[in-house]
Amino acid sequence: MITVRGLTKRFGDTTVLEDIDLDIRPGERLVVIGPSGTGKSTLLRCLNFLDRPDAGRITIGDLTVDAATARPAEILALRRRTAFVFQSYALFANRTALGNITEGLIHVQGRPKAEAVARARAILAEIGLAERADAYPAALSGGQQQRVGIGRAMALDAALMLFDEPTSALDPEWVGEVLDLLRRVARQERTMLIVTHEMQFAREIADRVIYMEGGRIVEAAPPEAFFSRPRDPRTRRFLTRVNAG
Repeated sequence: MITVRGLTKRFGDTTVLEDIDLDIRPGERLVVIGPSGTGKSTLLRCLNFLDRPDAGRITIGDLTVDAATARPAEILALRRRTAFVFQSYALFANRTALGNITEGLIHVQGRPKAEAVARARAILAEIGLAERADAYPAALSGGQQQRVGIGRAMALDAALMLFDEPTSALDPEWVGEVLDLLRRVARQERTMLIVTHEMQFAREIADRVIYMEGGRIVEAAPPEAFFSRPRDPRTRRFLTRVNAG
């Protein structure tokens, strides 16, 4: 079980996350939706201390990290249990597709190089890019770069995979291939927390959908109930706007 209690983040005088509580079961797929600027991406970044929370506790398995007292070793241990897929790919420009995947295996997990390379090649085959192992990011399409980013996260076998709007930076022609890969990842019963604006994708993939507004979780429910019978008027207004668009 992954638990989050009282997670709070401020930037100056602005509270971006306010007292977030969240439970995630192993293998569960949670999709987070809501208006822009409501703290969705910050939630993901705080869960592995890319942004350090101002308050709150995060527990993954037998590891609990308290924002108020977290030491560097605890933060590193937390990051080793999470994998992050960025909306802007965040690949190393001077590394090949293979090198981008082996980087975390060698330097974060400490695996031997030969083992890391074998794992990375298996992942590249799984995401349909075996023949592009030696290509640098500049030679890859946006969709291929994001597939490498997802493959990098898959290779780590993390307890929690975090996806920050993984299709938002893509040209329309590449969105479908990335969503197809995410569906395949979901079928592997990995624990996933996904921020997205793709409502149909959320319906298909989620075990639960979470609606955030104003830095708080407003509502959470299985997708059928969430989209058909939202309880909170704020959720209803948001879905009406999205459907009208």
